[in-house]
Amino acid sequence: MSLLEPKTESERADLDAIAALKESSALDVFDRIPLILLVQEKGNQYVKMGKKHYSDAIDCYTRAINQKALNDSDSSIVFSNRSHVNLLLGNYRRALTDAEEGIKLCPTNVKAHYRAAKAAFSLELLTEAAEFCQRGLEQSPSNEELKKLVKQINSRISECENHEAQVSKAIATAKEVASAFEDRGLRIGKAMYQELTGIVKPTLDKQNILHWPVLLLYAEVMSSDFIEDFCETDMHFVLSLASNMFSESSPPLPWDKEHAYTRDAIELYYEADSGFPLSKTEVIRRLLEGTAGSLAESIDEEEKDASVNSNDGIPAAYRSIRRSTVTVTINGDQALLSAGYIYARGVNGLVLLLV
Repeated sequence: MSLLEPKTESERADLDAIAALKESSALDVFDRIPLILLVQEKGNQYVKMGKKHYSDAIDCYTRAINQKALNDSDSSIVFSNRSHVNLLLGNYRRALTDAEEGIKLCPTNVKAHYRAAKAAFSLELLTEAAEFCQRGLEQSPSNEELKKLVKQINSRISECENHEAQVSKAIATAKEVASAFEDRGLRIGKAMYQELTGIVKPTLDKQNILHWPVLLLYAEVMSSDFIEDFCETDMHFVLSLASNMFSESSPPLPWDKEHAYTRDAIELYYEADSGFPLSKTEVIRRLLEGTAGSLAESIDEEEKDASVNSNDGIPAAYRSIRRSTVTVTINGDQALLSAGYIYARGVNGLVLLLV
């Protein structure tokens, strides 16, 4: 790494000193100290000259450190200064290492504590950052920089704790919904038509009642309606909904110019057995999409893949056709829940087709 070309006699003298330091191994330790301090000061000057010269500053500090001729207090300052430059460059791990070395050499070096805390904070090592601040304030109770950093660290700790609480709540909620599926003998498949439903998912209320999002597809005209909250105890409401939407007294839908969609002319179907069921863990993962728990590394749930490897709970009439799509007509007052395994095909809810 080359240093700047000298422009003044002073700079030329400084660079001559640095060059002399390279050849100083044969000199007595005490003879080298003035040269080392000069190189250290040159490093300080490079820092003041701006970002373009940070690498030169680090080079000067490194040369001073490698001489191993300074006392612990002066060496601590050099390590702390190099830590400062590494902080400016975003080399947080190196900055932390240098600051820690500075603290070892001189535990009363407040700047080393501050820079160690700042580097640890940037690395999200919040506990360590707080400890460095505490030790620094023990040396200098009125240090405003440390006090300000303590506030930032405490604020970040609160943010992390709140996020962890949100993640835990999201995971617990998803597990409750997945368990509700199991309790009802439902098998859940991958979400269908997610571009029409977004991230709306089934929910479980305090009375242990499931609420489903329902998508109504009008296949003939490539249109749809979306109901975000449909209570499982009111599944028969689909029929009354259709009766109300397509009664003679109801205005036709905007795309039904000829008023061809009447209650007598339409039939309701739901698509069944269009794919393979997901395991409980996969269901939980999909329920977590769009929540604070979506990136959770672990949900502490045993992988349960019985839905793929076992026929338990699957109506016999459908075991031989699991690889093909089946449409089931909804007639009269038939409750959709009677279909059990079949109707709950998507994590994003129930899909009905009107034809």
